[in-house]
Amino acid sequence: MGVIELCSVAKGFEVGDALLKTAGSDLVEAHSVCPGKFIVIIAGDTANVESSLQRGLGLAGDAFVDKLLIPNAHPQLFPAIRGTSDIPALDALGVIETFSAAAAVAAADAAAKKADIKLIDVRLANALGGKGYVTLTGSVGAVRSAVNGGCQAIKKDGLLIRRVVIPSPHPGLRKSIL
Repeated sequence: MGVIELCSVAKGFEVGDALLKTAGSDLVEAHSVCPGKFIVIIAGDTANVESSLQRGLGLAGDAFVDKLLIPNAHPQLFPAIRGTSDIPALDALGVIETFSAAAAVAAADAAAKKADIKLIDVRLANALGGKGYVTLTGSVGAVRSAVNGGCQAIKKDGLLIRRVVIPSPHPGLRKSIL
């Protein structure tokens, strides 16, 4: 999976087009995000995604905000980004809040790889002032481990805002989470 975040909607469309034309990658998402940024997410084999990202970075110029390459993205990541995860039960709740959309994707992937949890959602900057966040569920221990793993993946870049683990969220909160 590859992600490029830009501070220009027009440049975002241009970079998105180039990403898709360069090496046959598949489009996961390409849309504007708050505040006036644009995010393009592609998937495919690692070599194709790397090649596409290099082409996109060459075009991005001063509109570049952030990028991300995940060679073996966790399978739960795509449904969580698309908002199509199936969550029948809500055990403990973990939340990782980030300064950028790309950081939220990186944190979600690392969290899912760290422990036996279920990704609920990866929110990418829409109505969030450019921030992102990840929600996940599972046993309290697994959620703590996953949240710590997701935070470690982005902490070195200073992109972590806050993390929360709620051992037993109130049932009334379920509607807001899902």
